[in-house]
Amino acid sequence: MSAPDVPVEELDLRGSQYVNLSREDIKEYIRFFLNDDKDYKNALRQWIQDRNISDNDFVEQVATKSENNFMYLRYILPGIAKGGYKDLNLKQLPDGLQDYYQVHWQRMGMEEKSQELKVFILFILVEIGTQIPCEMIADITEQDELDVQSVLDEWVEYLKPQNLDGDNCYSIYHASFLDFLQTKKELKATRKLFTKVNQRIVDYWDSK
Repeated sequence: MSAPDVPVEELDLRGSQYVNLSREDIKEYIRFFLNDDKDYKNALRQWIQDRNISDNDFVEQVATKSENNFMYLRYILPGIAKGGYKDLNLKQLPDGLQDYYQVHWQRMGMEEKSQELKVFILFILVEIGTQIPCEMIADITEQDELDVQSVLDEWVEYLKPQNLDGDNCYSIYHASFLDFLQTKKELKATRKLFTKVNQRIVDYWDSK
């Protein structure tokens, strides 16, 4: 199929047909960002010009790195445009979606002790597995709701926000990010934290 000539937001679909595309679809989508997207094209062009990269090389190499996965492009192209990879060259960009998540995780400092609350909140979303309100997350974490909302806002592009009966509710946006977080909970460094998450969830339900 060809990428339709419509704004990027309309292409940001959750259907599985937009997750794995053909290489030509992927390349056309990258070209759309470079040539037509009003929000990102200028910054993307500046990034490739600063590195003396031709349009064709950028399209071909990013297409290869995407492994034909639309979700990779959904994250990496705006990330480049917003300055998130100004210290990297084209070859240093993440290879594939799972590598993208890992690079982003590290660049966000999520393995530092000071970021434990953020990891805790994401693990709650993993374990609950369905839409839950910010208020419930705050109760489980025993944190102020505004502090929890701030974390959710920071990670909102990886989450699926939805208003249910007047409550701002959240779940993990896509299965690939859920898979990534599932691997994190198995690591020795975060296993105890995930056990703590489970106990807090049990305590929360016992108190109801």
